[in-house]
Amino acid sequence: MDTRFFKVTTLAIFAATTLIAQTGQAGEKVTVDVATIDRARILKAAEAALKQEPVSITKFTAKLSEGGPHDFYSNGDYWWPDPTKTNGLPYIQRDGQSNPGNFTQHRQMVKELHLSVAALGAAYKITRDDRYLTKAVELLKVFFLDPETRMNPNLQYAQAIPGVSPGRGIGIIDTLQLIEVPRAIEAMAKSPAMPPEVLSGLKQWFRDYANWMVTSKNGHDEAAAKNNHAVAFHLQLAVFAEFVGDEEKLAQCRRQFKEVFVGKQMAPDGSFPAELARTKPYGYSIFQLDNMVTLCQVLSTSDDDLWKFETTDGRGIRKAVEFLYPFLVDKSKWPKKPDIQAWDDWPARQPHLLFAGLAFNEPRYLELWKKLPADPENVEVQRNIAITQPVLWVD
Repeated sequence: MDTRFFKVTTLAIFAATTLIAQTGQAGEKVTVDVATIDRARILKAAEAALKQEPVSITKFTAKLSEGGPHDFYSNGDYWWPDPTKTNGLPYIQRDGQSNPGNFTQHRQMVKELHLSVAALGAAYKITRDDRYLTKAVELLKVFFLDPETRMNPNLQYAQAIPGVSPGRGIGIIDTLQLIEVPRAIEAMAKSPAMPPEVLSGLKQWFRDYANWMVTSKNGHDEAAAKNNHAVAFHLQLAVFAEFVGDEEKLAQCRRQFKEVFVGKQMAPDGSFPAELARTKPYGYSIFQLDNMVTLCQVLSTSDDDLWKFETTDGRGIRKAVEFLYPFLVDKSKWPKKPDIQAWDDWPARQPHLLFAGLAFNEPRYLELWKKLPADPENVEVQRNIAITQPVLWVD
């Protein structure tokens, strides 16, 4: 079994629909049948995806963009027209308050592509029905490969601020939803129905995007962020690098996890102070922990197990999960003011509960994961959960 995920004994071979994890912790191994739990919702989403028309950012022209029709564009979430100026420029910031007038169509295209391809990949994984693969290939070609409709592999013009900036490093978080696409592709890649030229073209797109991330000014700015943005950046980089086999970038992400995200962003009690300081500290703390845990899921190997990594003063991912868990069980115990947005809709079925529950052999986390809503309806919550088909992430 791939050591990126779980250590298994020869007596505990993975069955097609059952995930078994072992961490060396005393007691019996915890198990969860992810494919069976999610089978109905996977197939329902995949059936809807079979009817999905191909999506492309080229369908929507961003009038304020300094880029071309193939360049992704978005506006900074919390930036609004200045009411004291006749033209509203330059925009001013209202932290935590999303401007409903922002250009969001390209983000929506990424979201729709993600949801459809993830569902199709998950359905293929549990059924081996090539109908799902064929549809996924159609959607992927239009979005990433066809010269007339493809998105360029960069985010040079993401989260622009009218009157201030044509695009910022902070905007790279807008493609976090794409992390599940390589996982879906990998689930289908070995099928004879997967066109080799499509697979190689997709790998080249993600290779080009990862290279842009580490060489561009926007990428450098985002990688150096002091909060969740740097974590989300490196989660994307790790997934894309894994997909294309770039070991150098994977090693870079492991160093960043240990030296910066645990070593500098995490407090001794397992909290993340930069997230607690925001106007949405509960949602940001959940978002940050989901991404930190997913980094462990992606990057851990038998030789470098991030699940077990701790600083000399005891900070590590186990402590971070332990810190937040009681507040997911009972939100009324949260010590800070309620978030100014989406407070009532958190938590949902957070992926960190599944991954950490298996890695730490902790049934409490898995039971809570099973109970929480798998498909939240709040748009803000949806946007902040990049993993919609967990069966793609366990093996």
